[in-house]
This record gives sequence, C-alpha cells and structure tokens, in this order.
Amino acid sequence: MVPLKIDEKGLPDFVQLDKNYTVIHEMIMKGKVLASHTVRSGGISEAVSKMCFGNMIGFRFEASIDARSLFEPLYGSVVLEMDENSNLDELLKGVEYEVLGVTQEKKAIDFKDVSLDIEELCQKWQEPLEKVFPTNTELVSGAPKQYKYEKRNNIKPSVSVAKPRIFMPIFPGTNCEYDTAKAFEKAGGAVDMLVIKNLTSAEIDESIREMAKRIDNSQIVMIPGGFSGGDEPDGSGKFIATAFRNPRVKEAVMRLLKQRDGLMLGICNGFQALIKLGLVPYGEIRDLNEDSPTLTFNTIGRHVSCMVRTKITSTLSPWFNNVNVGDVHTIAVSHGEGRFVANKEVLEMMEKNGQIATQYVDPDNNATYDIRFNPNGSFEAIEGITSPDGRVLGKMGHSERIGSNVAKNVPGNKDQKLFEAGVSYFK
Repeated sequence: MVPLKIDEKGLPDFVQLDKNYTVIHEMIMKGKVLASHTVRSGGISEAVSKMCFGNMIGFRFEASIDARSLFEPLYGSVVLEMDENSNLDELLKGVEYEVLGVTQEKKAIDFKDVSLDIEELCQKWQEPLEKVFPTNTELVSGAPKQYKYEKRNNIKPSVSVAKPRIFMPIFPGTNCEYDTAKAFEKAGGAVDMLVIKNLTSAEIDESIREMAKRIDNSQIVMIPGGFSGGDEPDGSGKFIATAFRNPRVKEAVMRLLKQRDGLMLGICNGFQALIKLGLVPYGEIRDLNEDSPTLTFNTIGRHVSCMVRTKITSTLSPWFNNVNVGDVHTIAVSHGEGRFVANKEVLEMMEKNGQIATQYVDPDNNATYDIRFNPNGSFEAIEGITSPDGRVLGKMGHSERIGSNVAKNVPGNKDQKLFEAGVSYFK
C-alpha cells in the first residue's frame, strides 16, 4: 500500500499526494500494476476484500500488520497488486510504501490465526441489498447438456473478395456500432454504416430502399447490439425485425444468403432480431409460431451486465474457423432479454446439425445453470446458435468489445477471432 498522510484537520498532504499518484501512474503505464484500489471509509480491509471478490483470489496479511490499522479510513491511500518478482524499492523509489501481504490460491482472507472464506464474505456483503437488487434465482435442477460438434463446414463463396464489404444498419437505440466497425476494419473489412431514419414515412421508405441496395452491394450483413426502439413495443429486436421483413429487404437478404454465399452476424440486440426473423436457427426469414425458439427476459427479472465464460461447442460456422471446439473465452454481456428458450424438438434438431455454437460455462469449463456464470438462465446454457449451414450466427456475448486495455484485470482469452474469420471467408 502507498499511504497518504492526513493532518489533524483531515486534510491530505497534497505535495505527497502528487508524488504518490505520479509514481503510481507511471507504473500503471508501464504495466507494472496488476490491480489497484483506493482506501475508503472501510479502510484496508474493505479495499482488500473487494479486490479478492473480483476474481475470488485469496489473500494472506503479513503478521506484522496491526489489526486496528485495517479499519482506519486512510483516504487517498492506494492498495496495489504487484508481481511477486517486482523490485518495489526501485519502482517506488522516493515514495513510502508498506507490504500488506500476498495473494494465495486458497479462497480465503487470512490474518494471523483468523481465516475468512471469500465466498461467504462476498455473500454477506451482497445480502443487505438482495431484496432490492437481486443476484440470485431459484436453483435449476439437473445440469445442461454438454454439446460437442467438431465437424467443419468447408463452404466457400464462389467469388473471392480482397476487402469484403460489411453492411451495418444503425437503428435508433443501436449503441455498439463503433466497436463493431473497428473490429471488422482491423480484420481487413470495409464497413458500410447506414443510419436508419424513422421520423417520417418518407424517411422510412428511403431507409428501406437504401438498406436493400446496400445489402446487394455487400458480402456480410452485421446487426450490432443496443436497445433498438428502447426494446419497445413488445420485446427486444422487434423494430429491427420489422424493417428486415419488408419485402425489398427480405429479398435482398435471401439473395445474399442463397445466391451470393454471404454471411450474417447478430450480436445481443442483433441476435434478438435474427431469432425473431427466423434467420437463426432456420437460415431464412419466415413466419414464426409459439413453438419457435426465442430470446426472452432474464430469469433474474432485470438487466445484467458482466463478464461471462463461453465455450465453443461447434465449429460448423465459418465465423468459428479460427477456434476449436472446447476453446473458452471471457466475453462481456449486457442485456435484459438474453435467455434462450426452445422446445425439445428444436434443441435436438440444432444438436444434430451442429447449430449450438457456444455455451455459458463455469470455472471448470462445464455448461451450467448457475446464475453467476449463466446470468440470463438460458436453456441448456446456450449463448449462441447458427443457421443450418452456419453462415448466419447469433450470439449474446459482445465479441467486439476487445482490446489491450479492455477488462485487463479480468483473466481469460477475450478474442474469438470472429471478425477475422468472417473477413477471411471471402479470401
């Protein structure tokens, strides 16, 4: 910990504060700090506990630490997690510091002869607000099926394209277009974004005509995440689905998929639209009935926003040409209606065809109903599905939210190479 002196009036030593924070900032920029937390009203005990809760990593305090100091509100002080091989005297030269302890595999916070289980501590910490902001649901009996389909669909487009064009319609409420465009452009594609206008009937007609035209000029159609139309009326993705059901747009999409060997991808809100259109799991825009699979409200009854672990369970899709069955990725989710629901017949059909692309998994890489790892309660822990030939993929996890400084304190491989696979498909 890098402490900050506070005088009898409760004011910090600002000269020291500037020096401390300058050194800490320099270390962070050099990648020397693994994690950090400011000390607040709960003292060192609060800071260390919250740092442990994040990834359920244990901590053992040095025996020399005074128990009373753990609960002092040392405002302005900063707890740093450093690599065990760090030369602290060199990195923190000229700055006062104190070694609090070390992390440990044991999921407990140990202080002298006292050992506190992290999971129990975290549960107690969350308990007061559980009725207001629930984090748990009723336990589901049994375990999801562990899917595995290792065949690859080696389909290739009849015409190669050096720089595939990706058409991305931006509907009112879409909010993931920039991250998605960046990911496709980094992969070597050319992104064509169209803002859909809906203030007047004339603007709607103009947007529909332009959508159809641009789909015909593209190799990939991408429907990004967001909350189109505020997820109203009557559920998420309906506004996008209505636009794609327009005869002009529908015909253009079917030409892309049936005649030009094109690809489609829908993430989060885009997945909601694809499944309401029938493009997943059926591979075509069709009328749906009460037995059709869908995405509905999370079992917890509210929006969820967290990192999840998903496992590749099928490599049928060209979108997964750069990964293998069994690969696990840590992906961001943010949705209120992400719970995949389907009847037994549809699930059996998709399993047989290899259309169940990804599942939510626990730390042991097993598909699970545990809300901590399957936050929306999806049937069979399904996170993503494809069309019968794999060329249309819908998934809830935001695969586009990647980068060297994105969720860097969260362990796990975050890059599914999804966008590279889509672009490479046409080369």
